[in-house]
Amino acid sequence: MLGKKLREALAKLTGRAYVDEDAVKSLIKDLQRVLIASDVNVKLVLSLSKSIEERALKSGKVAALSLKEHVMKVVYEELVRLMGESYSPRLDRHKILLCGLFGSGKTTSAAKVAHYYKTKGLSVALVAADVDRPAAQEQLEQLSKQVGARFYTVKGEKDAEKIVRKALSESKEDVIIVDSAGRSAFDSELTKELKGISGALKPDEVYLVLSGDIGQVAGKQAEEFNKAVPLSGVIVTKMDGSAKGGGALSAVAAAGTKIAFIGMGEKTGDMQVYNAEKFVGRLLGVPDMEGLMEKIKEVTKEQDVKALESEELTIETFYEQLKAAKKMGPLSSVFSMLGANDVPKEMLQQSEQKLKQYEAMINSMTKQERKMPSLLKSNPARISRIANGSGCSEKDVRDFLAQFDKMEKLMGKFKRDRGFRKKMEKMMKGGIPGMGGMT
Repeated sequence: MLGKKLREALAKLTGRAYVDEDAVKSLIKDLQRVLIASDVNVKLVLSLSKSIEERALKSGKVAALSLKEHVMKVVYEELVRLMGESYSPRLDRHKILLCGLFGSGKTTSAAKVAHYYKTKGLSVALVAADVDRPAAQEQLEQLSKQVGARFYTVKGEKDAEKIVRKALSESKEDVIIVDSAGRSAFDSELTKELKGISGALKPDEVYLVLSGDIGQVAGKQAEEFNKAVPLSGVIVTKMDGSAKGGGALSAVAAAGTKIAFIGMGEKTGDMQVYNAEKFVGRLLGVPDMEGLMEKIKEVTKEQDVKALESEELTIETFYEQLKAAKKMGPLSSVFSMLGANDVPKEMLQQSEQKLKQYEAMINSMTKQERKMPSLLKSNPARISRIANGSGCSEKDVRDFLAQFDKMEKLMGKFKRDRGFRKKMEKMMKGGIPGMGGMT
């Protein structure tokens, strides 16, 4: 992955006792290897290398920074420049057209964009105008129900323009998102269809959806589609699992097109407005506390977490907190926001498995047992029943109860001991060593 390799390259510099010209040039060579391996265009890499070398060694640094910190700051700023401008979506009434080739994730992206606008308090309509793939219409209809958007199409209609015009005549929603047909390659037929839909819709925003795993080919696609229907921006999907994502973003930026959103997972909430500073910060292991707080806000809208915090910790309230945490996405994503990108995969998988195991155990408990964990501590029959019901061993259940007991004591201390609470809060707000000056 690009982020891990970049962090490894920078770690060589931060691990040095003394940074000189040779150390900077060695870092630049490492960065070149990492970026080219991630399918970033060679010309862009050479341009980036030249800028880093000139700024790191020849331009003046801020007096408060050491040379090491100055070099890190330069690398951060130049990577931000390489990855393009940040984006600010409009939050008023408007119409959106999505376009792209087969396999880019266009239909699921339509639902994710709809979810984004729904979280901003706007009503949303999703229009299925993909007349080539009937499954796309069915898929979008199901996704519309999931995100709470109004769904429009005309079953059996082969004219995409008619579907769009009918939806426009009926829709009263704030944001209208039209999912258009794709192709295996860009051709004149697709150009004609997109121009027809665009003429009927008169979109305020046109987003091209493309997959991050195509790397620098993304730039060529952006140029081709931009000629057919002028693009407002690009949505890059599969950024969570693609080693070529950086190549795709840099190529789109070099083509003069803005990146609007990036897809970071499969759930409808796993799409983010593109922010170059935050994206590069995540790659380099800088905590994104603002992004984490946004995730937490989304969860608290659906669930009264503040009420849970004020309650006494029981297995019942722990279970509610566990369900709220699950809505924030996989643990890897949460750790990434905290700047802890390099937590071993095996550890994350074990942690995810443990949480699933805990959930199965709690589901096998009675309501009374959830509210009064003391009922379980000295009752082997209850523990045996929970183990059988959850598919776990009795030892697993006892281990969970022991862990819960520790949590209960820690929570009690946190509430009672103001000094301990301040220490914990200070630790949570602490930065990542070696990344000074990068704010």
